[in-house]
Amino acid sequence: MSANAKRWLVLAAVAVACALPFVLSNFRTFQFTQVYIYAIALLGLNMLTGYNGQISLGHGAFFAIGAYVSAIMMQQWGIGYAWTIPAAAIACFVAGFLFGLPALRLEGLYLALATFSLALAVPQILKYFEHWTGGSMGLVLSKPEAPFGLPLNPDQWLYFLTLALLLVMFWLALNLLAGRIGRAMISIRDNHIAAQAMGINTALYKSLTFGVSSSYTGVAGALSAIAISFVSPDSFNIFLSITLLIGVVIGGLASVSGALYGALFIQFVPNWAQDISKAAPWAIFGVFLILFTYFMPNGIAGALRLLEARWAKRRNAGAAQEGGAPGIRNTTS
Repeated sequence: MSANAKRWLVLAAVAVACALPFVLSNFRTFQFTQVYIYAIALLGLNMLTGYNGQISLGHGAFFAIGAYVSAIMMQQWGIGYAWTIPAAAIACFVAGFLFGLPALRLEGLYLALATFSLALAVPQILKYFEHWTGGSMGLVLSKPEAPFGLPLNPDQWLYFLTLALLLVMFWLALNLLAGRIGRAMISIRDNHIAAQAMGINTALYKSLTFGVSSSYTGVAGALSAIAISFVSPDSFNIFLSITLLIGVVIGGLASVSGALYGALFIQFVPNWAQDISKAAPWAIFGVFLILFTYFMPNGIAGALRLLEARWAKRRNAGAAQEGGAPGIRNTTS
C-alpha cells in the first residue's frame, strides 16, 4: 500500500471514529473511550518491550500512579482535570526513569521479576497513604462537563478528548521511533553490545525509554481516572499489568498500530467470552488467546502486514504477466 493510500485510510478511520459517539449509546461510547485509553498505555509498553527489548510486568503500577496523580489533584487540590494529565505524564516519567536506573543491571526474566514486584507493591503503598488516596475505599471524582458550551454530554466529551490525545501521542511516537532515538532503541534491542560499540549510550537510552514508556502509561491512567470518575488500589492489581502485556503481544510487538488492535482485544474479547459462557468466561478468554497467538504469532498488525505483502506480490505478479505476455508473443513470431 502506498503512503498516500495509507494516509487516506488513516483519515477515513479518524472520520469514522469522530462519528461514533453520535450513533452509539453512552455505554458503547464509554467502551471506545476505554479502548483509546488502553491504546495509549499499550503504545508506551510497546516502545519499552517491542522496540527496546525490555520486558515489563509492572506497567499497571505506572497506570495507577497516573490515575492517582490526576485524582488527588482534582479532589484534594481542586485543580482542573486538564492540568492533571500533563502532571501525571511528568510524574510517571520521573518514576519510570528512576526505576529504570537500577533496572539497568537486570535483563530478561530478571527485569520482568523486578517490574512484577513493583506492580505488587504500588497498590499496597497507595492504601498506606489513606489521607491522600482514600485508602482501600479510593476516591470518587466528578465527571467533567463539555467546555465552551459544546452540545456534548460528559461521555461524548471525554471520548473526543481521549481520541485527540491518542492521535497526538501516536504522532509523537511515530516521530520518535523514526528518528535517531528510535534507531538507537531498536539497535539496543537487537544487540546492545554492538550498539554500545557504535557509541550509543545504552544506559541513558534504556532509562529514557523506560521513562517515556511510563509517561505514556501515566497519561492513560489519568484519562482512566477522569473517565471512570473513581480510583481504588484494587483496580490496579497485577492482572492489569498482565492484561497490558497481553494486549501488546496480541496487537503486535514493535508496531504502533498494534497498540490499537491490542486495546480492542483486551476491551471487547473478555466481554464476548462472558457472553459465551457466564460459568467459565476466563476459560473462553484463554481459548481466544491461544487461537490468536497460534494463527497470528506476530500479532494482528503482523498478520495484516503479511496479508498486505502477499496481496502486493500477487498484484505485481499479475501485472508482470500482463505486461510480459505480448513481448513473448512478439519474440516468438
